[in-house]
This record gives sequence, C-alpha cells and structure tokens, in this order.
Amino acid sequence: MGSHPWSKLQRELYKLISDDIKFQIHCVAYPMDSVYGSTDLPRYWILLDQETIWDYPKQFATEEGGTKNLSSNFVKWYPYNTDISNISALICEYIDTPKEEIFSKVFENDHWGLINILRAADRRIGIRRLDALRRKTHNAAAQKVIKARMKLVPDDQAQILWTKAVRRKVRKGKGEEAIDIYRG
Repeated sequence: MGSHPWSKLQRELYKLISDDIKFQIHCVAYPMDSVYGSTDLPRYWILLDQETIWDYPKQFATEEGGTKNLSSNFVKWYPYNTDISNISALICEYIDTPKEEIFSKVFENDHWGLINILRAADRRIGIRRLDALRRKTHNAAAQKVIKARMKLVPDDQAQILWTKAVRRKVRKGKGEEAIDIYRG
C-alpha cells in the first residue's frame, strides 16, 4: 500500500470495517506554536458509538514528557518524536494482509493494542472467529467492539455459539457448572 495521506488510508480501512457498528478512526495533527518553535501535536483515536475507546498519545503519555507503548518502548520528547508514522504503517500492514491471514497473523509491530481492535471491527471476521477473539483478547477496547458486534447477532446464532462454547468446556473437563447451566 505504501505511503498515503491519512484520508486515503482511512478510506481503505473503512472498506474493511463492519457497517453494523458506529466505528470511526481519526488522525489529526494539531498545530502548536511555542517559544521553542512550532510543531504539530499528532493524535490518533478510535470512536465506537461516539465513545473514545483508544487514544494515542493520551493513553500512552508519561510524566517524563514522552510516550510509552505496550512493548515498554519509550519515545522521548513528544511531540517532536512520536509513533504516528509507525501506527500508520501498522494500519497499512493490516489492510494489506490477505483475508485468510487476518485472524492468525502475528503483527509484531503492534505496540499499542491496535490490531485486535481492528480485527474486532473487521467485516471479514465472522461470528465464530469474533467469538474466539472475545475469549482470547484482554484488550478492553477490542472487547467493546466485539460486544457491539455480538449484540447484532440474532438470538438463535448467539445460542448456537453459547452451546458450542459449553460443549468445548465439557470436552476439556471444565464443564460441571457449564453442564448444569446448560440443563437449566
């Protein structure tokens, strides 16, 4: 995909996002003038139903005046040094990943917990895999997106998913209480 202005990158990403949820991703550089010169304050954020569920740099800011990502990499001197270009490159990598690899690929450069949020919102991830992602991820923002998408699942499909989950627990020997719940 290469280097694209944000609007083109955003447009390509929106082609992959489920139409059933109110998911938005934004990137803005706010102009800042100071006695030391001028620069831009870059920001990435994701909204779900108008709630900000992911926010760079806000969620990653440190008291030392830099940012720290989930991999414990420290970036000094925000806003002069930022992860914005790396986040954009990660989004490009996600967009360019073939459909059959989206769920299984390890995105080694995801230092911000972004990929599971994108997976949760991706129309190419079906209900079965969405349920697997729900069980696998501890990312609060991804869980909110999954919950929004799962609310849209018809009750009969939700019952099938729940029944399959109970059966898996029974097969793994974790099912005493699950069996009692299932029997009702």
